[in-house]
Amino acid sequence: MLSHVTTPQDLDERFRDTVGALVPADVRRWADGPVRDDTTLTGEAAWKLFDAQVTSRHLDLAARWLRSFGEGYYTIGSSGHEGNAALAAAVRPTDPALLHYRSGAFYCRRAAQAAEAGPTGAANEPTDGDGPRGGGPHGGGSTGGGPTGGSALRDAARDVLRGIVASAAEPIAGGRHKVFGSAELAVIPTTSTIASHLPRAVGVGFAIERLRRAKGNAGTPWPADAIVVCSFGDASINHASAVAAFNTAGWCDHSGLRIPVLFVCEDNGLGISVRSPEGWVAQALRTRPGIRYFGADGCDPAATYDAAVEAAAWVRRHRRPAVLHLSTVRLMGHAGADAELAYRPAAELARDLERDPVVATARLLAEAGLAGGEELLARYDEIGWQVRQVAEEVLGEPKLESAPEIVAPLAPRRPVRVSRAVADAGTRAAGPGAAARASAFNGKLPERNGPLTLAQTINATLADTLLSHPTMAVFGEDVAGKGGVYGVTKGLRERFGASRVFDTLLDETSLLGLGLGAGLAGMLPVPEIQYLAYLHNAEDQLRGEAATMQFFSRGAYRNPMVVRIAGLAYQEGFGGHFHNDNSVAVLRDVPGLVLAVPARAEDAAPMLRSCLASAAVDGSVCAFLEPIALYHTRDLHAEGDNEWLAPYLPPAEWGAHHVPIGRARGYVVGSGEDLTIITFGNGVRMSLRVAAQLAAEGIGSRVVDLRWLAPLPVADVVRESTATGRVLVVDETRRSGGVGEGVLAALVDAGFVGAVRRVASVDSFVPLGPAARRVLVAEDAITQGARALLAR
Repeated sequence: MLSHVTTPQDLDERFRDTVGALVPADVRRWADGPVRDDTTLTGEAAWKLFDAQVTSRHLDLAARWLRSFGEGYYTIGSSGHEGNAALAAAVRPTDPALLHYRSGAFYCRRAAQAAEAGPTGAANEPTDGDGPRGGGPHGGGSTGGGPTGGSALRDAARDVLRGIVASAAEPIAGGRHKVFGSAELAVIPTTSTIASHLPRAVGVGFAIERLRRAKGNAGTPWPADAIVVCSFGDASINHASAVAAFNTAGWCDHSGLRIPVLFVCEDNGLGISVRSPEGWVAQALRTRPGIRYFGADGCDPAATYDAAVEAAAWVRRHRRPAVLHLSTVRLMGHAGADAELAYRPAAELARDLERDPVVATARLLAEAGLAGGEELLARYDEIGWQVRQVAEEVLGEPKLESAPEIVAPLAPRRPVRVSRAVADAGTRAAGPGAAARASAFNGKLPERNGPLTLAQTINATLADTLLSHPTMAVFGEDVAGKGGVYGVTKGLRERFGASRVFDTLLDETSLLGLGLGAGLAGMLPVPEIQYLAYLHNAEDQLRGEAATMQFFSRGAYRNPMVVRIAGLAYQEGFGGHFHNDNSVAVLRDVPGLVLAVPARAEDAAPMLRSCLASAAVDGSVCAFLEPIALYHTRDLHAEGDNEWLAPYLPPAEWGAHHVPIGRARGYVVGSGEDLTIITFGNGVRMSLRVAAQLAAEGIGSRVVDLRWLAPLPVADVVRESTATGRVLVVDETRRSGGVGEGVLAALVDAGFVGAVRRVASVDSFVPLGPAARRVLVAEDAITQGARALLAR
C-alpha cells in the first residue's frame, strides 16, 4: 500500500514481508488478559495500539504521496516513534498533552480513547491505563476497529491530513500550520520550535495544582487530578528552553511546590543529522534534581505501556514531576526531503528497521496467539485504504485565500466588551465589593490619598484588579517580599497572600512559561520582567508561544497574559544597557501583541485596566512597558509643581475614563496650530517641557502621546499631524528599528504631505553614567528639531 512513495528502506514492503511471515502461537491468550507474562498490557489494548500505530504509519506514507505531486506541505513523520500510542493508552484522555511533532500514533490512540470514554472521559479510571477489565475468552480481532474506535481513527486521520494539505477545514489551526491539537482531546497545539513548549507545560502543571488547592479546579478545562503530558525529542534536551523547564520543575519540587508534569523524551539518537552522544540523554535526564526518572524501550509496546502506566500513576499520586525516557528509532528520515544515506550507514538503517515498533506490536499479537500474519496484513491494508480515501477527499478542500481570513484568530479585539468589563468592575468595586476593597486597602483607599506617582498608581490598579479577578496572580523576580526593585508591587503579597503574589526563580523563560501555562488553565497571569533587557533571554516565549496560540488553534486555546516590563532609559546615575534598555523592536514585531507604554499616572491606571480586561475578555497577550525613569517622577516644569502626579480615580469613574487599546492622547500647548510632536514614554515629559518653552515664544504645539506602540494609533497620528502640517517625531528608542520608523511609515501610507522630521536615540547600547546623555534623545535635540521644522 503506497509503497512507491517510501524512502529507499522501503518501509512498507519490509513491513509486509516481516508481518506476513508471522504465525500465531499455538497457545492462545485471553484478549482481556496480558499478552505476555511480564506485562499488564492486554490483548484487547494491544489491538487498539496496533490500529493507532498503523493509522499513523499510513499517514506518513500518505504525506509523502501527497508531496510527490505538490499537494503535501509537511512530511515530518512519526515512523519509528509509534510506541507513543502506548503512552496515550497509559494516561487519561482528559490529561492535557503538549506533543512532539512525531506524535501521530499518540494522537490517533487518544482520539479513539476519547471516543471509547464517552463524554465523561472516564474510560481509564480503574487502572489509569488500558488495563484488564475482566471477562472471558475473546476470539481476537481488532476491538479498536469497531464503530467507535474505527470512526475516531478515521477522524483523527482526517485531522492530520487536513493539516498536511493546509486545508482551511483543518479543525485546530485551520490550515495555518500542521500541528497536533484538539480542545476535545485535551491536546494543546505546539509549533515545531524545539523545546519551546516545555516551559509552558510546567506552567500548566503549576496552574492545575494551584487551582486545585484553591477551588477544586472550578472553571478550568481539566479535572483536578489531571497531569500534564509533554513529549519531545532527545536533541531538545540540550536547548535552553528545555533546561529551563527541567530546572524550574525541579526547583519547584525542591521548594515544596507540586508540579504534576510527565516529561516524555522520545530518544531516536538524532537531531536531524546530528547524533546525541551515546549515553548522554539518559545521564542528563537521570541527574535532573527533583524529577523522577523512568525508562523503557520505546519500540517494545508492552514495556512502553508498563513504564508509562507506572510513571503516570506516580505523577498523579504524588503531584510531582517525572521524566519517561523512551528509546526509539527514526524511520524514513527526519522529513520527506532528508537523504539519510548521506550521513547514516546502511547497516545502521537496517538495524533500526529491525526495531520497527509497529512490527513489534504485530509480533506481540501473534505470540499471544491473537492474530496471524494474514489477519494483521488485512487490517494494515484496510486502514491504509481508509487513510488513502481520506487523503484523496481532503485534496479538494479549500485553502486559506485572503489575509483577513488568515489573521482572523490571531488577536481578536472586542473593544465594546472590554469597555463594559472595565465599567462593570468599577460598579462592583463601588457597590457590593466596597467593603472588601476598603479592607484590602486597610481603609486607605488610593483615591483618598491625594495625587499619586506612576509607580503608586500601578500598585493600586494591581490591587484593585486582584480584588475583582480571583484567578489573577502577580509574580516575578523580587515582586513579593521586596515589592519589586522599584517598590511597584510593595504590600501586595501581604494583602492578597503568597498564592497570588509570589517570587519566582531568576529565569525569564521559566517565568513566562509559568504565565503561558497559567493562562491556558484559566488564570489571569501578570508576570513581571525586572528589566526590559532581560526579556531578550526569553523573547521566543512571547513570539513563538504566546502570540501563536490563538492563531494556531483558531481560538480554541488562548493564553491571556499581561507582562509587566520595567524598561526604557534615562535612569540618572544607574545602569548601563542592562538597566537602561531602549529597544522595543522585538515586541513591536510580534503579530497580535499589545504593547502599552504609560508615561504618567493619569494614563497608567486606565491603560492597565484595559490590558487586563482585554486579556480576560479576548485572551490578549499584552506587554505593559513601564518607564523606570518616570516611576517616581513628581514634577513637570519646575521642582515642586507636582504636575506629573495624578489623583487615582474612584471605581465609579473607571468606565467613563476608559482608555481603549490603540488610542493616543493629545495635549494642546498654546494655540496648537504650528507644530505636532509625536512621542511616547520619557519623550512625553521632555516634549511637553519643550512645547511650554515654545509657547512662551508664541509657537503653539500639539503633543501626541502614542501610549500604544502596538497597535499604533494611526488614525490619531494622522489627524493630529494634518492639523498643523509639521510633524516632529521624538523617539527615545534607536534610530534603526525604532518606533519612529513605524510612525513615519504610517504617515507616508496615509498620504501625509506636510513637513516631517525625526529625533531619535543613537544606534548604540546605553553606556554607564553621564555618557548615556550622548546617545539618548535630549530636550535640546527636541528644541532644535522643532525650530528646524518651523524654519521651513
